Amino acid sequence: MSITSIARRFVLPGAVLAAVALAGCKMFMPVPSDLDYSTQQISEQGNFRVSYTSDVTPTPVSKLHSWTLHVETADGKPVDGAEIKVDGDMPQHGHGMPTRPVVTQALGNGDYRVEGMKFQMGGWWQIYLDISAAGKQDKATFNLKL
Repeated sequence: MSITSIARRFVLPGAVLAAVALAGCKMFMPVPSDLDYSTQQISEQGNFRVSYTSDVTPTPVSKLHSWTLHVETADGKPVDGAEIKVDGDMPQHGHGMPTRPVVTQALGNGDYRVEGMKFQMGGWWQIYLDISAAGKQDKATFNLKL
């Protein structure tokens, strides 16, 4: 069998299948033009107002750093004693963060220190917060463009 016939029989169909698979992949989806990149959000059910600041500005790529989260009630009162889970991913790439960020310290007045923040590449990221406090559970999502 010649190299040309092998290419026609195996390589070209494989390349076509790969192209079709990649066309359906999220990484070719454009970043939505209406994303909110603010550092303050109202949680999904409206129970909390949440904001963040990075200890490094601008938020770095490929560098371990910490954030401070601020959680308050919808009417502006600081929320102490909250349990907060932090996660994140790149919607276009289908992968998460290379670390598992955790709240390591309640700082008082509704502030919480999150350690282990790291973004391994630039692009569109989403950070997800699951918040439980005073018998209420809610979620907040932040968009970042690095």
